[in-house]
Amino acid sequence: MSTTAVTFDTMTYAKRFKAAGFTESQAEEVVTALREVRDARLDELATKGDIKEAKAEMEAKIADAKAEIIKWMFGVAAGQAAFVITILKMFPSH
Repeated sequence: MSTTAVTFDTMTYAKRFKAAGFTESQAEEVVTALREVRDARLDELATKGDIKEAKAEMEAKIADAKAEIIKWMFGVAAGQAAFVITILKMFPSH
């Protein structure tokens, strides 16, 4: 997955916390923690490109599965036909 850049103005947030009564060190620590949480969450997000890639992979797997099912269906049908022909030859209808 790729990451997307998101701006996070630490100074603005630190000033807001200080204005709310936090000490400078408290404000800096809270802003640092918020940045770490934001960065961790961004690493977990999928981009549109990631989703398109996953969709293409799933479509390819579905197409492969369909082809495999069709191949098995024809194999079973051929086996059933051979079985019926064999049974019919065992019991001639004279």
